[in-house]
Amino acid sequence: MRSLPRMWTQGTVKWTLTLMVVLGSGGLRPAVAHEGPPYPILVDRRAGPYTLSVWADPDVGIGTFYITPESAVPADLAVELWVQPADRRIPEVRFPAVRREGRGPLLYVAEARFATEERWRTRVVLRSSEGTGEIETEVEVTPPGLGPFDLLLYAAPFAAIAFLWIKAVMNRRSRQSALP
Repeated sequence: MRSLPRMWTQGTVKWTLTLMVVLGSGGLRPAVAHEGPPYPILVDRRAGPYTLSVWADPDVGIGTFYITPESAVPADLAVELWVQPADRRIPEVRFPAVRREGRGPLLYVAEARFATEERWRTRVVLRSSEGTGEIETEVEVTPPGLGPFDLLLYAAPFAAIAFLWIKAVMNRRSRQSALP
């Protein structure tokens, strides 16, 4: 078995592994099911006369849902999000979705309040002069992330490895230049 380069003393290896474990695990906090951008929970599903897609970022506290009708919709379309724990221990709560104007596809955004980390039943209800549609699914509500600090946290192990690699290269160059 080859021996480690001189710069890799037993203490350096221990500290490097400890640093990677601590930084890579987010300070040893428990793992969660989802942190990050919204993800699709329903894609191109029929709800009455409408076809829609729903993306969600269901975090404890405020969870955001993005509802995109795929076809032309009437101007009087109203979209609601209803949420309830999957075990149905409390009644459903209604959250209206707000229409977002701008470039790109038509988008409705609903922000729901989630009290606990668990599975939640969600219903999207669409109502207009052309008819009513409803679609239901369940989502796993997770703790919110750290916001902009997530990137720093997740990049830390890679930065530590890059630092150690650069240090090794610099040590090797200094040893080579010191040789006669």
